[in-house]
Amino acid sequence: MKNLFFLLLCTGFCLAQNTKETTAINTILDQWHKAAAEANYKNYMEVLTDDAIYIGTDATENWTKSQFEAFAKPYFDKGKAWSFKALERHVYFSNDGQTAWFDELLDTQMKICRGSGVLVKINNTWKIKHYVLSMTIPNDNTKEVLKIKAPIEDALIITLKK
Repeated sequence: MKNLFFLLLCTGFCLAQNTKETTAINTILDQWHKAAAEANYKNYMEVLTDDAIYIGTDATENWTKSQFEAFAKPYFDKGKAWSFKALERHVYFSNDGQTAWFDELLDTQMKICRGSGVLVKINNTWKIKHYVLSMTIPNDNTKEVLKIKAPIEDALIITLKK
């Protein structure tokens, strides 16, 4: 009976801890997206780890943090970068609770996009280590989209295969 009580107590603590951490991550991600919409470069970039990777929607957009900073700075300097608002988000945790990963559907100027990423806990603060932004394509419209992107990406495929 004591073992069952202990198990229930531990399970309740773990669920409460995951709920607390999920809330913290949702807040960080929402504030991160808000910082971009407000062109707050400092607040946006400080959420990323020093060794963060940002992968954009274009096949050539695979940046280290410093490369992404260089790409993004002119947009922020104009007073508005981009505006993403989460429509849906799922957060998952490693067993030790020090790593989390997520996927989200976003309302953007590109219509619905998907974001996914990995966060790590550093000095009790969640930081984004890896982020991937993807445009969604309705399955019924794949052929039309392929017609548009094929000439561009066929050339890129040849380059990448070399």
